[in-house]
Amino acid sequence: MIQATNISKSFGPLKVLRDVDLSVESGEVISIVGASGAGKTTLLQILGTLDLPDAGNLRIGGVSTSGMSRNALSAFRNANLGFVFQFHRLLPEFSAVENVMMPAWIAGHSPKACMPKAEALLKELGLSKRMQHNPSELSGGEQQRVAVARALMNAPKVLLADEPSGNLDSENADRLHDLFFDLRERTGQTIVLVTHNEALAQRADRTLRMEDGRFL
Repeated sequence: MIQATNISKSFGPLKVLRDVDLSVESGEVISIVGASGAGKTTLLQILGTLDLPDAGNLRIGGVSTSGMSRNALSAFRNANLGFVFQFHRLLPEFSAVENVMMPAWIAGHSPKACMPKAEALLKELGLSKRMQHNPSELSGGEQQRVAVARALMNAPKVLLADEPSGNLDSENADRLHDLFFDLRERTGQTIVLVTHNEALAQRADRTLRMEDGRFL
């Protein structure tokens, strides 16, 4: 599902990624761990086409992202990749269900067409009574579940999560972790997790440790 080869990235004189290779199978859950500054988030951003490598190649679902225009990358990302961040990044002026529908709206679907799926996702995640609530009216755990539903709205090939439970208490973190693995069991979702949470990392099919821009 993911094939990254010789990925390198520098910011000025600072080399953040050094010829990184990564292969992830369809339906696999991998975790990437390491100290702050090791390059984990930069790699995740490149895998998500949010940033471009200085060198190397990336293929997702058999499609090479090299040479794509900005607009083509944006369309590819919206159709194939879902993101969950440490902070939910929900739009405060929109309800939970409207936030979930956002990727489908960006893809050009009408609210009428995408509302049933958004509602179904929120019901699956235990938020059937919270659909019309704005983010400020939701708990931290509920906000993150809305963010997961939003990430799944366009049925992405890959779900990328950067410290997804880093802003949650232990109880809500455990529930979110269970959700990721339940998704994999039910849908075969491919998931890449960047985390400092060792309990989450150990549940993955593989744990990869980064140090100084390389996998150990």
